[in-house]
Amino acid sequence: MDVVVLRQMVGDVVARLAVHNTHRELGEACERLGLPEPPGEGEGTKRYRVDHSFAALPDADLPLVAERILTSQMPPDAATRNAIQDVLWAGQGSLEIPRRTRHEIARDLDLADLVHDSDRFSALLNGFWVLDDDPLGDLTGAAVSLRARIERHVFRNPGDWSAEDLFKQLGAFDASDTRFARFLEGLVSADVIPDEPAQRRVVGIVNPHLRSVGAELRETGADGGYPVFSVVSAQSARTRRPKNLIFASLAKPDIRFTDAIDNDIEIAGNADKVLVYDRPIGGDGIRWRDLQAWWMDSQQLADEATAKKSLYQRLIRSLPGNSPPQRNLYGLYHDIHGSAVPDLPALLPEVWLHWDPKTVRDRGPEALLRFRMDFLLLLPHGQRVVLEVDGSHHFTSPDGQPDAVKYADSVRGDRDLKLSGYEVFRFGATELQDPEHARTLLQQFFKDLFRRFGVTSRTD
Repeated sequence: MDVVVLRQMVGDVVARLAVHNTHRELGEACERLGLPEPPGEGEGTKRYRVDHSFAALPDADLPLVAERILTSQMPPDAATRNAIQDVLWAGQGSLEIPRRTRHEIARDLDLADLVHDSDRFSALLNGFWVLDDDPLGDLTGAAVSLRARIERHVFRNPGDWSAEDLFKQLGAFDASDTRFARFLEGLVSADVIPDEPAQRRVVGIVNPHLRSVGAELRETGADGGYPVFSVVSAQSARTRRPKNLIFASLAKPDIRFTDAIDNDIEIAGNADKVLVYDRPIGGDGIRWRDLQAWWMDSQQLADEATAKKSLYQRLIRSLPGNSPPQRNLYGLYHDIHGSAVPDLPALLPEVWLHWDPKTVRDRGPEALLRFRMDFLLLLPHGQRVVLEVDGSHHFTSPDGQPDAVKYADSVRGDRDLKLSGYEVFRFGATELQDPEHARTLLQQFFKDLFRRFGVTSRTD
C-alpha cells in the first residue's frame, strides 16, 4: 500500500470537515472518522484544527480512517472514492484477470440476464464506476455523461449495447484486478439477480473463462437465503471450509498455514479443544445471533433456547479457571446488555486465530499465529477490538518479582496487534475483581466503545 499517496488523498477529503462543520462539531466529526482529538475551539481556525488532527494520525490508522470516509454520511465523489479504494486494495494478493479474459467474459454475457431491475443494476454500477463524468453536459441537455448514455442504451433501448460495449464504457477492461473481480461478484449477487437459478446460470457462463487463468466464482456463503459467490483461486482446496476464526480454546492448539493465500489452515494438535467458525464474516462482523446460528448447525440442534444455553456454557468453559476477572467481564457483558445481546457483536473468548486477509497482506501469514487474545469483538465495517485482562503474570516472574522481560513481551504483543489493525483495550485484573465495581466500570466502557465504533445497542 502506498501510504504517501493514501495520506494525500485522505487528507484532501478530511480537509472538508472544516467546511461542513462548526467549531463545536469538529471534535465529534473527527472522532467519527477515527481521527485524533483536534485542538480546542480557541486554538485556531477550523482548517488549522482539522489539519493538526490529521497530522497526528499514525500511518497504521490511516486505512481505517479511509474506510470510514468511504462509508460516511458524506462520502467523496466517485472518482476520489475509486482512487482511495484502489490504493487500499493494492497488494491484497488479488488474482490476475487479463484483459483478454475480461473481453471473453463480456462477449458471452447477455445484458438481459443481468438487468432484472434497473435500480438494482444502477446501484451496482454506481458503487464501482464513475458515471457522472460530464455533469455539466447533462445540465445543458446534452446528456453525454456515462450515466445518461447507460440510461439511454441499456435501460430505455435494450439491445443498443452489448455487455462488452457496457464494460468498455465503464472502463472495466482497464480496471484493477480487484475492482474487476468485485464487480463480477456484484453482477452475480442477489442484489442484482434475486433469482438463484439465474445467479447460477451467469456463474456458469463466467467460470470457464476464469478457470482458464486459475480463478473461479465459487459459492462461499449465503445472504438472505441466496448464495454468495466470490472470486477465488481455482487451485484452492474444495473439500475444506475456511477457518475464519479459531477460539474458545480449552488447550493451546497447534496451528499451521498450508496455503496462506487461499486461507488453508491446519490444526495439527488439540483440534478437538477449540471451536472453528467456518462461515464468511460479512459486513456486520459476527453478532451473537450469527454465532448461535453456526452453533445450532454445527451441533445439529433444533431448539434455539438449547443452542443459546449450550453455546454460552461452552464459551464459559474456555475461560481460565484461575481468572475470576475474565469470567466477570464475560458474564457481565451478557448480563448488562440482556435482550439486546443477539444483535450485538459476539464477545469471543480465548481467540487463537482471526483470519484476516489484511493481516496477511500487511504483516505476513506468520503474524496471525503469534496472537492469543483474551476477547475479540468483530464489529461492522471490518472494525476489530481486542480486550485484554492483565493479571500480575503479565509483568512478574513466578516468584512474584517484577520481570522486565515479561513486561516487554506483553507490550510488544500489544504493538503487533495494533499494527495489524486491531484496537486494543486493557483492563487491570483488580478492576474486574469485584463484580459490582466491574459492572459499573463495564457499563460505561461498553457504552463509550459502541458509540465510538457506531454500534447500536437497545440498552443505549
